[in-house]
Amino acid sequence: MRTRATTIATAALLLAALTACSSSDETPAASDSGTPAAEPTVSVPADHEGDDLKAAVAVYTAAYFAGDTETAYGMLSARCAKEITKDAYAGVVQQAKTDYGSDHAVTDVQADVSGDLGRATYEVEGLPKFDQTKQPWTLEGDAWKYDAC
Repeated sequence: MRTRATTIATAALLLAALTACSSSDETPAASDSGTPAAEPTVSVPADHEGDDLKAAVAVYTAAYFAGDTETAYGMLSARCAKEITKDAYAGVVQQAKTDYGSDHAVTDVQADVSGDLGRATYEVEGLPKFDQTKQPWTLEGDAWKYDAC
């Protein structure tokens, strides 16, 4: 979905750039009725919709309970990664895997996105004590990162 949104956004930017490059001395082409033709409109969806955040939540949660340090730690925000070393975090996710097992998908995921900030509300199947309400996430580059440290 992100690829399609990026492609649409890129096309819209190119269209806007081409429009901006036209000479101000030119007049819009007239239609058969003698009135200027309307400029085309392009509806561009947000670059990072809530679906991207929902997918990130699912991947992070699966990695966390599977003890997949590489994936889970790689999904921490830069701010959170500064607060815990990769080795220490490996201990956290390995303990989660030992204590709870790896079969805990997220359900009822809701994502609220505003610019590069996101809030995720979801349930962890079989582990209600891990259910989250408005868990903070941040967009770094083109990826959502867990920011609840």
